[in-house]
Amino acid sequence: MKKIRKGDQVVVMSGRDKGRRGAVVRVFPDGRVLVEAVNVVKRHTKPNPQAGKQGGIIEKEMPLAVSKIAIWNPGVKKPDRIGFKTLTDGKKVRFFKSNGEMIDA
Repeated sequence: MKKIRKGDQVVVMSGRDKGRRGAVVRVFPDGRVLVEAVNVVKRHTKPNPQAGKQGGIIEKEMPLAVSKIAIWNPGVKKPDRIGFKTLTDGKKVRFFKSNGEMIDA
């Protein structure tokens, strides 16, 4: 079970976009995540008439390492760490370490 999942609100903890918040768009298996409107780069692309693609400078989001982000805790309005616990019915859930509030209830 992964600590960060698609749809989670996260905060960038280090790098050029430090302090920016956004939702996780995609989680890659190699330990990187794609966060909306964070780590936007300019890509210079050549036109490809056979594929119908236009050339030019395109802005796109690039993946970040999971170690550079932390999940946003709306209860305390700060980034937080995540823990796992098993409920009495055997279901494994994530919870915030600071206040013990469950994320996947």
